[in-house]
Amino acid sequence: MTKIAMQAGRTFIKSQAHSRSPVLSAPALAVLATLAIPFAAQAEAPEPADGANMPKVHINANGDRAIQGPVRSASDKFTAPLLDTPKSVTVVTSDVISQTGAVSLTDALRTVPGITIGAAEGGNPVGDNLFIRGYNAQTDTYIDGVRDSGSQSREIFAIEQIEVTKGPNSAMGGRSSAGGGINIVTKSAKEYDFNNATVGLGTDKYRRVTADVNRVLGGNAAFRLNAMAHEADVAGRDVVGGDRWGIAPTVTLGLTGPTRAILSYYHMESSEIPDTGIPFDNPITTGANVSKNGGGTPFTVDREAFYGLANRDFRDTETDVATVDVRHEFGSGLALRNVTRYGKSSQDYVWTQPDDSKGNTVLYGTVWRRANTRVVDTETVANATSLSGTALTGGIKHSFNVGVEFSREDTDRGSYVFSPGTNNPLTGTFTCPTSGAATLYNCTTLVNPNPYEPWAYARSQSPTLTSVKTTTRAVYGFNTIEFSPQWQLNLGARWDDFQSVLDTPAVGSTAATRAEVHSYFDTYQAGLVYKPKANGSIYLSWATSATPPGNDGGDGLDALTVQIQNLQPQKSRNIELGTKWEVLPGGRLSLSAAYFESDMDNARVTAPDGTTQNVGRKELKGVELGFSGKLTNAWTVFGGYTWLDGIIADNGFVNTGTTARPVWTPSPFNGNAFPTTPKHSASLWTSYALNKSFTIGGGMNFVDRQFANINNTKYSPAYTRWDAMASYVLNPNVSFQLNIQNLTDKLYFDRVSSPHYAGVGAGRSATLTANLKF
Repeated sequence: MTKIAMQAGRTFIKSQAHSRSPVLSAPALAVLATLAIPFAAQAEAPEPADGANMPKVHINANGDRAIQGPVRSASDKFTAPLLDTPKSVTVVTSDVISQTGAVSLTDALRTVPGITIGAAEGGNPVGDNLFIRGYNAQTDTYIDGVRDSGSQSREIFAIEQIEVTKGPNSAMGGRSSAGGGINIVTKSAKEYDFNNATVGLGTDKYRRVTADVNRVLGGNAAFRLNAMAHEADVAGRDVVGGDRWGIAPTVTLGLTGPTRAILSYYHMESSEIPDTGIPFDNPITTGANVSKNGGGTPFTVDREAFYGLANRDFRDTETDVATVDVRHEFGSGLALRNVTRYGKSSQDYVWTQPDDSKGNTVLYGTVWRRANTRVVDTETVANATSLSGTALTGGIKHSFNVGVEFSREDTDRGSYVFSPGTNNPLTGTFTCPTSGAATLYNCTTLVNPNPYEPWAYARSQSPTLTSVKTTTRAVYGFNTIEFSPQWQLNLGARWDDFQSVLDTPAVGSTAATRAEVHSYFDTYQAGLVYKPKANGSIYLSWATSATPPGNDGGDGLDALTVQIQNLQPQKSRNIELGTKWEVLPGGRLSLSAAYFESDMDNARVTAPDGTTQNVGRKELKGVELGFSGKLTNAWTVFGGYTWLDGIIADNGFVNTGTTARPVWTPSPFNGNAFPTTPKHSASLWTSYALNKSFTIGGGMNFVDRQFANINNTKYSPAYTRWDAMASYVLNPNVSFQLNIQNLTDKLYFDRVSSPHYAGVGAGRSATLTANLKF
């Protein structure tokens, strides 16, 4: 059992050999007592809610919506407007998503500096492998405030906006990374009728159709339907591409009453051939052949080099999410919300990793086609209840949110086996001195590989099946205490009971395995806010985060195993000094800046041998700048800059002796830069309306060098990518938008985290979209 306690202003986690009844620590009780203050003042009339969490909307005759003034968060857990929230929060609006031509979650997040995309590997599934501020945030994705489990590649057709919270996120969402979390705000039925559709065509066989229809049902209910069909290849990459479709109906009941219920369902299916990337030119770490290594960047080969097999590789996914979201306004500054969700995500693939683990690339100019396979289903049931509102105690205003959450996640994970196998039959291993038919096409050439070679062997599902059951219980509270118009104190605390059990049945001579972790932990956040002006704030905040072993519920880098069940949870602390301002008339331009320092103990990353290990302590400091809004009525801007300095402060010890006579010395990797953490990253998207009909826009994304391993011997080079957009309004019902992605056709690598290869960014592509209203 584990639990977080406090000492000398620092958070730490104690491990105990025997479980006991869960109790709240003294600091947790103190914070929760403070959060409970608003309930002690029911005799005093509360001030009406200020609408801090709701966007102000203007509706014109055509059914268009335009956000007036600053963008607001949709999360009830933010008990103050974003201007007065002592955290770094970036909101990617639907306008930014649309203008940039994004068609996936990772596309949309490209506009947010400080977020990088990780590459898949044997133990890491294909999907949205996100890193925030250098920390793995693969499991820190939420839909309307509820954790979204299971490895997926998420679409944007039913998304209203995306909210990225930076820094430790456990007080907000429970078990999580130190980097932050991503909350997807979905589209729901509205109180006015509209009919919208898009039809897009483009290079690389791009075809996309979406529909967004809303109907008011009587005077107090509405129905909305979003649908999407998409097909495309990947520019500059041979073979890679696929198709997907989705549908998302919602019904809102109680549009005008105190009780509102939103019933929604989301379904998406996809089928594709996933990318393989290009191996690093530095695969040999010891021995006489080390001198043959290159500089550690990906090999210089043809951009379209694809090391997979078109007759073998595939990836099929299916996602279903059903939600009932009920909210009741009591009319006295209080609102009660209950969300019940059922979700199921399935992923089924065979994906070729260009493996370099035996030095084939350097020694022979060949690549072993390692078949990474996965057959996984994740089923989730979750329920969250919260009470929010405002109250006065002794002339001090409280804006609070308290709640409880329960969830259960069941994951069944299997794999495929092949006959006669995927090794080289000439060597009996994955060493490839030659390639071609004699190797059963399991070995190919580094230069000019042929993905259409006639690989045709039997595939069946392995009898070994891993089942992981994860349950969580949590109670939390947040309170923004407004002492005066100039001073506010933001407090938050959460207590979690996390339990995960892994079972693998016996198969043949292989014995059954079982692993279990059960943790209780408290996490906190606190921030002091000073407002020198009504349109600005300066804050100092502190927050903690805890990530127990098996955090991902059996479907990711942090999957529970017998080897890690007794590892210490990752624990992190963050202190941040920042400022936020809303300037220009109406607060139409938001500016933010922050300096932060964080450290994580028992940090786990992908080690050079591909396993997940505790690597000691990670220290990170950084600066973040952000801007969003309008410089003029015609000129919009969105973007920011992030500087991250992350190092591996303590990587433990290594044996420099022999097995019989070990000599333990400090790791040579101490002081190295942490993987997947670019020192500099920046993004800018801007658009300008030349007149009522023509708008032009463009964007830039810069990402510095990223190391793929803790050795710092393999890395993807820095790159700058440019995009462009132009739109034309033909009439109130028809407009056109042209997007050119990667305008200069830059060769760059946008996915690392595997020490074997880097993912290749898409080449130049163009799409023309017709936006229709009828």
